[in-house]
Amino acid sequence: MRGHLPDENPGFVGRRTELERVSAALAEHRLVTVTGVGGVGKTRLALRAAHRAADRYPDGAWWTDLTPLDGDRLLVALVADSVDLADHTPGMATTALRRRLADDRLLLVLDSCEHLAEPCARLVAELLAAAPGLTVLATSRRPLGVEGERIVALDPLPPAGRDALELLRRAAGEDFPAAGPAGEICVRLEGIPLALELAAAQIRLQGAEAVRDQLGTRFDAPPAARFDLLAHTERVWPSRHQTLRAAIGWSHELSAPLERLLWARLSVFRGPFDLVSATAVCAGGPLDPAVLPAALDGLVRSSVVRPPDAGGRFRMLDTIRAYGATWLDRTGETGAVADRHAAHFRGLAVRAETEWHGARQLHWYRTVDAHHTDLRTALDRLLRTDPDAALDLVGSVAFAWSCRGRLREARDGLEQALLLSGARGRTRARALWALGVTLVLQGEFGPAQEVSERCAREARHTEYTEYADRAEHADPADRVAIAERTGRAPAGVDEDQLAAAGRTRSRPGDLTLDAAALAGLLALTTGRPMAAHVVVGHVLDAARGGPADSAARLRCHLVQVFALTGLGRLAEARERALALLARCEELDEHWTRTALEYQLALTGLLEGDPAAAAGHARAMLEGTRALGASLGVALGLDVLATALAAAGDGARAADVSGTGEAYWRSTGQPRRGLPGLRALHEKYTDTVRATLGEPAYEEIFLRALTGLPQDGLDRALRGPRED
Repeated sequence: MRGHLPDENPGFVGRRTELERVSAALAEHRLVTVTGVGGVGKTRLALRAAHRAADRYPDGAWWTDLTPLDGDRLLVALVADSVDLADHTPGMATTALRRRLADDRLLLVLDSCEHLAEPCARLVAELLAAAPGLTVLATSRRPLGVEGERIVALDPLPPAGRDALELLRRAAGEDFPAAGPAGEICVRLEGIPLALELAAAQIRLQGAEAVRDQLGTRFDAPPAARFDLLAHTERVWPSRHQTLRAAIGWSHELSAPLERLLWARLSVFRGPFDLVSATAVCAGGPLDPAVLPAALDGLVRSSVVRPPDAGGRFRMLDTIRAYGATWLDRTGETGAVADRHAAHFRGLAVRAETEWHGARQLHWYRTVDAHHTDLRTALDRLLRTDPDAALDLVGSVAFAWSCRGRLREARDGLEQALLLSGARGRTRARALWALGVTLVLQGEFGPAQEVSERCAREARHTEYTEYADRAEHADPADRVAIAERTGRAPAGVDEDQLAAAGRTRSRPGDLTLDAAALAGLLALTTGRPMAAHVVVGHVLDAARGGPADSAARLRCHLVQVFALTGLGRLAEARERALALLARCEELDEHWTRTALEYQLALTGLLEGDPAAAAGHARAMLEGTRALGASLGVALGLDVLATALAAAGDGARAADVSGTGEAYWRSTGQPRRGLPGLRALHEKYTDTVRATLGEPAYEEIFLRALTGLPQDGLDRALRGPRED
């Protein structure tokens, strides 16, 4: 099945009538919104309905969880990501998304729209107008207000009915008679699923009778007397229904003091979190790191925090998180905890960048991806409170974001931080380099050129200044070199010394190397291999060290290999590429390795060895799949299709080319790549089209284009003997 839906909650109970209503509405309306109070089960119902309806949509059912967003700036990016659109285009944010959906028949589920109701309404209206085959299923505490919207209002489970009791039974892990304490609990809690789950957690701890008695004592009083602790608006806590608020307040009151403190502090996380992050952000005062795991375990037992997933990551439901945020505000710690959260994720970002070059590259790449939501939250906080720190954070993760296809977010964060921060030196040079790479990947070559020049100036200024500072007490000859290179004139330098300054100079460091790699990348992508070769060659000649001594050196050597290929110096390019590839394998470096496999595939094609080209292309595809880089997969499929066509395997070439087109569409861009490959692709594709026959080629191509891209990639990765 195309698309992506989360696994269904095994605790789904009842809702047969409501499920039929949603299913019928989806069959007749293009926008269906399930509304209801928090905790009533909107998400579960929408997920069940989406799974049931998925087969009706040839292009799949796709799920978007909007709870991580704190504002609408990244709304389009999140929706695009949820439908596997790694938007690489530089234009309006919705343009590529509209294009992606225009010809498809799919179901898009937008879960938890209430805090972004107006931006969601605008986006939904725009997408429905652009994509006639699109159906949207939304969940929200209030309607979106879009023309043609069908509203399905979801009420709590009937308090005295079988479904409420069954939900309580499953959540508590016990069997209850219809009459007795459990039935009274269901009535007290008015059949609200989340309230019943919270009660079930207490039943596991205290027993049904004790829970019944506590609810009787507490809920007989007006909610405002004991639990009216939140100042949310009508849309969050409707005045007609205060029971859920009281149930959450009751769970809060039953929690131990340290558990309540942890609950409040955990509310700063917008996405899932692990124990390490929870400890770094939430420990302090009485909540000592040694006791924090026990407090977290207590919150899990009481169903305030969801149990950890396979990756050891916990999460809180948005309604419960909002309650904790209110308590955090009441303690006066909101700003301090948000600052600790931002500092923690800034540190994680910097460490990921520092350890990018080496065996832990894939680990840190996946870590940055897993913590994406909270890295964005931290960046937003720092942009408001400490722009210099924001520049450090985004400069550290932007390259990984760009590799993952999050070009819009990388560019947005970098441009904002560069505008707001006055920081100079390494932090700024690194951010300019990352922005330049992002612009090149977006095809924005004019702005990329301007950023490349700024990056080079900042790198030179930084390294010269650092050289001068380090050599402040150096011997006279070294100080002469400093004067010449930096324009600073240390005391005691005379004309004779200046004349002899050429024998000691500062050498280019990693900042200058990366600036050169960026300039070379820009030259390569605009068809100027000689310029690329000259710019990186000049810097490498002046630099000390081996080709893989740092990530920056490796990137420069990679550009040089591609430049040699573009210049037709194929044997030299292949020899250097193989040497670099062996070094990358020793380091367990992934990103450069995939790029080298791409270059070796291209070299094989140019040398007339399609079998070797296909082998290297498949190796590249394995690497890009591990990195989740859709642009890299698209490029790799193109070179593999060209190799298959060059070998005369028209059917396979058509299949791989159709899959490649599907991946190109997922980037929002038309096919592109190095100029030499485009010419070869057209040449060999024309040949196999003629040999296979145009109708047969088109049939295979279209079948691959409209099939599951992952299935097509799996076929592409199989060699001829594996079929």
